[in-house]
Amino acid sequence: MSDEPAGVVFERSPAGTRSTSRVGRAVAADALREADPVGAAQAEREASWRTGYLPHFRRLVEAGLPSRRAAVGIAADGVAALRSRMTVVEQDTEQPLEDWVTSVSSTTWGTVEIAGTAGPEDRLSLPYRGRRLQGDELRARLDRWVEDGVIEPSAADAVREVLTHPEWLRMDGHTVAVLGAGAEMGPLQALLRWGATVAAVDLPRPAVWERLLATARTSAGTLLVPVSDGNGPAEQRAGADLVRQAPAVGDWVARLPGRLVLGNYVYADGADNVRVSVAVDALTTRLLADRDDLALAFLATPTDVFVVPREAVEHANRCYARRTATGRLLGRPLRAASGGRLLRRAYPAEGDLGINDSLVPQQGPNYALAKRLQRWRATIARDSGVVVSMNVAPPTRTRSVVKNRALAAAYAGAHRFGIEVFEPATSNVLMAALLVHDLHTGGGPAHAHPWQDEAYAAVHGGLWRTAYAPRSALGLAALLGYGAARG
Repeated sequence: MSDEPAGVVFERSPAGTRSTSRVGRAVAADALREADPVGAAQAEREASWRTGYLPHFRRLVEAGLPSRRAAVGIAADGVAALRSRMTVVEQDTEQPLEDWVTSVSSTTWGTVEIAGTAGPEDRLSLPYRGRRLQGDELRARLDRWVEDGVIEPSAADAVREVLTHPEWLRMDGHTVAVLGAGAEMGPLQALLRWGATVAAVDLPRPAVWERLLATARTSAGTLLVPVSDGNGPAEQRAGADLVRQAPAVGDWVARLPGRLVLGNYVYADGADNVRVSVAVDALTTRLLADRDDLALAFLATPTDVFVVPREAVEHANRCYARRTATGRLLGRPLRAASGGRLLRRAYPAEGDLGINDSLVPQQGPNYALAKRLQRWRATIARDSGVVVSMNVAPPTRTRSVVKNRALAAAYAGAHRFGIEVFEPATSNVLMAALLVHDLHTGGGPAHAHPWQDEAYAAVHGGLWRTAYAPRSALGLAALLGYGAARG
């Protein structure tokens, strides 16, 4: 097995290969099997998972609509199905994921503590288009976003509550463990500016740690960092590989002081995204067993399938009714020429709830599965009484998105369809504020169904309230934005 990747890997097929498509197809089928046997059979028969996964991920949401029990069951079965199909390669041997994550690790880390030298920010301010909005100016921006359909009203209400409680920003008594600490969308920088205690986990890459430690030293917060033994600078000894070292990370995180928050902000390309997401999920269940004070935090991608409330459907239908004369003129022939694929209205004219399908084919089934795993874990944890912060984050010009030319072009042209694409500096502060709100309000209000938990405080950038089904406008947005994206 010397040529094997180390750590968490996909199981071998009977033919001896490690097929991500085989695993993805099987996980979708197993998740659907009890709630939707017909959907499970269709997933199993999907011949081309890499291009045909989209309707099955939609069905995983639709099948959970009839009841809370159905939604939680799909989540639990989906997590179990995925974890049972991942194994661990370590020192040329292979073992079950569950045995590995609960094992006693031979790796131990010390802790370096970096105390910032700045004073904490005493009020919430949001960087936005070259300015920092605070107070009434920030409230006005929230109002405008709600009016334009960029965020859900509950998101604006949550941020307003943080504005009235600036003392919440310090997160007194909490330690927020940020997995994927260097992520552009993560809350690390905002939390440190506000004076919080943050434990950072990221890969052992000195360039990453030089940046993170420099940020901590000029902040108002305290940064806790796992470091290996030795006498070199912390930047050279810091970090951990979750795919290979989740048990050791679990040992280190379990010892952290204060009320513990486990924030999952990890990302990797392709199949590695599933590998690291599964490693983090296994770590999460271990810590839930070790710490009865554990809260969980996630960011949900807006490019997924969500149930949306009646108010969002009505907003989108009003936008469709008010579309421009040019839009009306071009819409019908474009739909006809494309076989109904282009510029379809977002929701039926009549209806209560809506299904927003913003899955993007270019992101692929591994990305969809990794993000769905996080949603499933949030659903299961909430159902068992764990405090969970999981909010839909806006479409954002992160490096991982704009390096894809098609997505970069679509983002550049999205404003023509009522979609606002955020800059990372705006997104990470806004989502950090929602995290602070959730942790001070027991995870936000209780809802009858998991879809309502996911819809609460969503910052979807307009994808839920635009006139057109997002995927039906994606190609046109990319065409219109291609020149801007190149620039």
